[in-house]
Amino acid sequence: MQRIRLRYTKRGRLRFTSHRDFQRAFERALRRAEVPMAYSAGFTPHPKVSYANAAPTGTGSEAEYLEIALTEHRDPDKLRELLDESLPDGLDITEAVEARTSGLADRLTASVWELRLDGVPVEEVEKAVSAFLAAETVDVQRKTKNGMRTFDARGAVAELQAAPSRSDRSGDGPCAILRLVVRHVTPAVRPDDVLSGLRAVADLAPPVPAAVTRLAQGLFDEESGTVTDPLALDREAVPAAPPTAVGTASP
Repeated sequence: MQRIRLRYTKRGRLRFTSHRDFQRAFERALRRAEVPMAYSAGFTPHPKVSYANAAPTGTGSEAEYLEIALTEHRDPDKLRELLDESLPDGLDITEAVEARTSGLADRLTASVWELRLDGVPVEEVEKAVSAFLAAETVDVQRKTKNGMRTFDARGAVAELQAAPSRSDRSGDGPCAILRLVVRHVTPAVRPDDVLSGLRAVADLAPPVPAAVTRLAQGLFDEESGTVTDPLALDREAVPAAPPTAVGTASP
């Protein structure tokens, strides 16, 4: 069995697809591309696809990951092209590598997010960021299937910075960009939770919903404060040598 790890995106209007919608679209793409998938056992076999830490519905992403299991060997680059052609624009397969190490999910310990705040001056956002980072805890509430839940949004935030939008044009009004690095903890702290925290500590309330995009996710390096590429270990790993014949006489 061969395992392939894929990186894919959610762009444009496809950011509003749910994880279940993507699952259906991806399984259709597997059939169209005639990928020799391995299937689970039981009364209702399904293709062996492992999804890892999907972004919330309504957020864009440049760094979603999944792993598939094949019954026949395929070239990862050709497989990526076939699957990308079989998916709608916006759901794009950007990278494919053969899995040569274990624990992809264990390497997704943090995410880098970008939040575009239209109608908000960057100076106002900088003050809110300073207040948020100065707080020991920032309690926020989120509605779950079990009712309202209160938790700390500050502890998971490794970095939070504000900057003016690079695409601003005169007459378009103010716009600030938030760059957020958040650790993957339980309960999960999402970008909208951090926005709720900024509202709680500094009464920051953007007039329109923020446009949120995940730029990267991977292993968080505490020393450098960076999020590393989770597929790097698979690219760097030396392929296993093919098995040699047993009992072959020496020349």
